[in-house]
Amino acid sequence: MTLSLRGKLLISQTPHLIALVILSVIAFVTVTSIGNSAQNIIHENYRSVLATQRMKEAIERMDSGALFLIAGQRSKGMGQAAQNRERFESELRVEEENITEAGEADAARKLRRLWTEYQHRFDELAELKDSDALRNAYFSAVEPAFLAVKGAADEILGMNQDAMVRKSERAQRSGQKLSEVTAYAAVAAIVLGILASLLLTERLLRPLERLSLAAHRIGEGDLDSRAHVEGTDELARLAADFNVMAGHLQRYRNSSLGELLATQHAAQSTIDSIPDPVIIFDPTGGVLSTNQAAASLLGVDPSDTNVEPLSRLEPSLRAVLDRVRSHVLSGKGSYSPRDFTEALRIESTDGHRYVLPRATPLYGVHGGVQGATVILQDVTRLRRFDELKDDLVATVAHEFRTPLTSLRMAIHLCLEGVVGSINDKQAELLHAAREDCERLQSFIDDLLDLARLQAGKIEMRKVSLPLADLVEGAVADQHMLAQQHKVTLRTEVSPHVPDEISVDPERLGLVFANLIGNAIRYTPFGGTVTVRVRETLARTTVRFEVQDTGPGIPLEYQHQIFQKFFRIPGSSAGAAGLGLSIAKEIVEAHGGEIGVDSSEGLGSTFFFTLPVSDLPSTPNP
Repeated sequence: MTLSLRGKLLISQTPHLIALVILSVIAFVTVTSIGNSAQNIIHENYRSVLATQRMKEAIERMDSGALFLIAGQRSKGMGQAAQNRERFESELRVEEENITEAGEADAARKLRRLWTEYQHRFDELAELKDSDALRNAYFSAVEPAFLAVKGAADEILGMNQDAMVRKSERAQRSGQKLSEVTAYAAVAAIVLGILASLLLTERLLRPLERLSLAAHRIGEGDLDSRAHVEGTDELARLAADFNVMAGHLQRYRNSSLGELLATQHAAQSTIDSIPDPVIIFDPTGGVLSTNQAAASLLGVDPSDTNVEPLSRLEPSLRAVLDRVRSHVLSGKGSYSPRDFTEALRIESTDGHRYVLPRATPLYGVHGGVQGATVILQDVTRLRRFDELKDDLVATVAHEFRTPLTSLRMAIHLCLEGVVGSINDKQAELLHAAREDCERLQSFIDDLLDLARLQAGKIEMRKVSLPLADLVEGAVADQHMLAQQHKVTLRTEVSPHVPDEISVDPERLGLVFANLIGNAIRYTPFGGTVTVRVRETLARTTVRFEVQDTGPGIPLEYQHQIFQKFFRIPGSSAGAAGLGLSIAKEIVEAHGGEIGVDSSEGLGSTFFFTLPVSDLPSTPNP
């Protein structure tokens, strides 16, 4: 009985199948065991570790509340203490319900006792009114009780962390043993499977080698080569079909049509090899060709004549493609994005992704633009790294606030002579330290405001305000700074602008303060800063301008000044480079746009627009 190729292949793969089943069973047992060990570690101790860390944070904030009481800020101190007392109590109950280690119950009872004592000491402190009595009570009773509670919490934290380490080491040893067993079993199964398969497949390789040799020669251009395979099975029939195909290819290559299609195929293969979506437009703006990434990710298929290729795209993505395509086809040259703010979010089967549009022109034989190639560069990982960086900066800034508050309070108490008299040199150093603390506090506040704005966590509380009052108030706030710099500050409000505008006055005040303050600082003595308001051509927005007579901004830096932490090289030190970034986020949150017009030696004009049609129902208080 003559077996078919299918039967021979099935028989040759039987040893591999057996080896695969054995390995699958061993791997399943190994992974399940390791997973259970890891789950036990997390389930038993992680809740206690998390609760202890939160208790430490709560008791530290209560201690800060006690310092506020000493400093005379009673309402703020009592509010912070009440909030964190409830938080500490909640986390302590979690710990008491999650006793997992030997000795942890005694440690929890000790912590409960010390916590009760600390609350009693704190309540006694809160009843005092005299500042000297408050300080004496804090350092003699409240602070030792605070340190005792914190030490007891550290004891429970260390106990659970040590337990997690021990369990992790035990799980690691168990995993190593299981890995060794799996490795030995895998080696044995693979060796046996390979030996058995080699014996069964050796006879199948000879006709395949002949086919491979013939294919190799044809690939090198020898279309006269043929594969000679004897028999009646599938390989023999495949060899016969292969020989027929070689004959057709030989005749096809001799035709000019074949050369043209080969060139087109090579070009299509080239763009298909690009992992990012590529769309090629013809001179009229129609889709000429795409690659596989565009077809799978965006659903753009020019061969589908029933629908317009771009009709399935999201409106925002379609608008960007139209803009980039028009830029190139109008003869303006290649298009490159300025920064990550132009990244677009698109949904795919693998989740959302971010892409940046790039475009280059296609030139004809006589030099004219005959089309445009648009590439949507995948910057998802870079965007996520940027988001992680922003999260890290916001987290660090948040963690700095508590110790900075304590430092500012300590310096204030020293300057006030609360802890004893100081000489003039010490007072000078402390004043300098306080100024640095205030500057650092302002920087941290800017970081947190920027992070909240970018995350959309700050809600714009818009009210209807008289536009003239808004501008006059913003200018009045900067008059003292203008006088110090001997700069003339003036306003120009067009009579055609609306009487009222819907804005968040507090947030917009930050925008005015930043733009006007920068203009004053960069304008030389005797210069002029003009705050101008006028209506735009569309009459749906109002344009605000802050014009100075300073040195101007070099052209190569104008597109970067609204980025975080950017400072023009050679500019005076002091600023952190966050003001314009915050202003940009606030303006865009209002639905407007911000920009700058500047020439070196001729001053700068910073401008932003705000919509005028969105008036709230809430009257101006």
